[in-house]
Amino acid sequence: MKKPMSPQLQPAFPACFTRRLSVGGPLRRFALLLSLVFTLASIAFAQSPEKAPAPPAWIAESNRYANMLIEISFKHSPEFGSGQGLAEFDTKVAQPTLADENAERQETEAVVAKLEAAEKSEKDPKVKEDLEIMIRRMQLRFRDQDYARAREVPFYNASQRVFSGVRLLLDDQTPDDRRPAAVTRVREYAGLEAGYTPLTEILKKRTEEQMAKAGVIYPAKTEIETEMSRNANYTEGMAALLKKHKLTGWEEPLAKLKQQLTDYDAWVRANVLPKARSDFREAPERYALDLEGYGIDIPPAQLTKMAHDSFVEIQGEMKSVAAQIAKQRNLPSSDYRDVIHELKKQQIVGDAILPFYENRLKQIEQIIVDQQIVSLPSRPAKIRIATAAETAQQPAPHMVPPPFIHNTGQRGEFVLPLNIPAGPGQPASEKYDDFTFDAAAWTLTAHEARPGHELQFDSMLEHGVSLARARYAFNSTNAEGWGLYSEYLIKPYMPLEGQLISLQLRLQRAARAFLDPELQSGKVTPEDAYRVLEHDVCLSHAFAQEEVERFTYRAPGQANSYFYGYTRLLSLREETEKALAAKGVKFDQKKFHDFILAQGLLPPDLMRKAVLEEFVPAQAK
Repeated sequence: MKKPMSPQLQPAFPACFTRRLSVGGPLRRFALLLSLVFTLASIAFAQSPEKAPAPPAWIAESNRYANMLIEISFKHSPEFGSGQGLAEFDTKVAQPTLADENAERQETEAVVAKLEAAEKSEKDPKVKEDLEIMIRRMQLRFRDQDYARAREVPFYNASQRVFSGVRLLLDDQTPDDRRPAAVTRVREYAGLEAGYTPLTEILKKRTEEQMAKAGVIYPAKTEIETEMSRNANYTEGMAALLKKHKLTGWEEPLAKLKQQLTDYDAWVRANVLPKARSDFREAPERYALDLEGYGIDIPPAQLTKMAHDSFVEIQGEMKSVAAQIAKQRNLPSSDYRDVIHELKKQQIVGDAILPFYENRLKQIEQIIVDQQIVSLPSRPAKIRIATAAETAQQPAPHMVPPPFIHNTGQRGEFVLPLNIPAGPGQPASEKYDDFTFDAAAWTLTAHEARPGHELQFDSMLEHGVSLARARYAFNSTNAEGWGLYSEYLIKPYMPLEGQLISLQLRLQRAARAFLDPELQSGKVTPEDAYRVLEHDVCLSHAFAQEEVERFTYRAPGQANSYFYGYTRLLSLREETEKALAAKGVKFDQKKFHDFILAQGLLPPDLMRKAVLEEFVPAQAK
């Protein structure tokens, strides 16, 4: 997953790691993770609800509490419910007015009060921990919302938001009988249905409400200019999807909506852009909230030192591997930079891309089985190429999870965007060369598919975990930490070329973990970041631009989570090996990894507690 969800985990639309939609309460969401971030709305079982086996008693009790919060999300963000496979939400869209946000806050506070009361008397330790997880997440969300209301003028990208809501119903895995609701949704976004105000009017009013406050912080100029320069991709993308699925009656309402979006962008350029800040850096209070939301619980200075040290160490490994490749291939230079550029010349194009990645996945799955790394599911993983509109929204390889509440056979997808729409001053012909060459396919597939994110989601679908441990415990650190750790697990069995690129991408994650905080503190400039990413990490300019946008305005703080989560998992593995060795027990990595995945997306501190208090004693027996 490459684009984050909101740190406060209130997604409006289920997609994996996309750009920040807005600031403030339910509007401060990603269309993630988080995620990552990948939207993990909740977890049930892979079967449809009527066929799902009954969950354990403690999960059922925990889910009873979690559903109180989830029902509020469905009520105020129907697109979210629709994305989870619940068709009753398909003909509804959010109306994110201030009154709606206030109502959602009051309802959520009432539920949190019930959770706090239940936590005091709960006897089951697992349910008690889940209650603590949900309370902690909601309290963080309240702090984030309060800060945004008091201090920030948002940039709401209406075109991106509308595209996300419509695309949910036009995905290839969406049942045919649900797709016509996309036309209703277009009409509702345009305010053509009774009871609906045009979304652009709501977003304009929300912006004006914040602009009227004293001492507020405006969005960064580079964010507004870059994002709006790509909005044509969204309107064109909606039309293409509606045509593809042969729907009718959409032309007139879409034309109306398109004009509204055009007028809205003109209003933003006239009223918000002139006041936008030239300095992309966030206020320290905002950055601290971001780091906390993404699961990073150490000071930025400590993280940057760790990352700088690791960066130098990884470069040393790369020099050794590159020298071996240069010798084998009789290359004129053994510098790892020159060797990487040589490997990038072996680009895979067109119809050859998908079968190539599918074959690479089979090779990795065989390694997993032969080396007894982790248990694999019976279902195959899916890989596909992104559309142009999807690429505009999510311009890096990523994992899109399936719906978890009402899954009727949908599966997660490893999606490969191959280029990024041109931003201001960027040649339209500029392309990535980072994802479609032989050596890169090893580590990208390990991270996004198996044993990485796809296996994370699949494990939860197949075996079930509590809603709290999937939705409310989720953060980018625990999700992306597993993704980078998965690359680490497969690297020893890759050919030398694959090992070099795996190290290159690990170098990139270390670079992220010092460039992001140092850009935000002013220690380095975007130009410095470009030099590191393009010269030392050897990314294409298009990929480096995506990275700098991520650090400066899309998701400050999130990029740190890959490196930090990975280091925490490595540390936990070492601690576990020592604990078992002290008891005379051999470490079994397959059992360890199966246990990690079975816990859901726990943050590092809770994962460590589970391993040391449950896994180690069980293995010792």
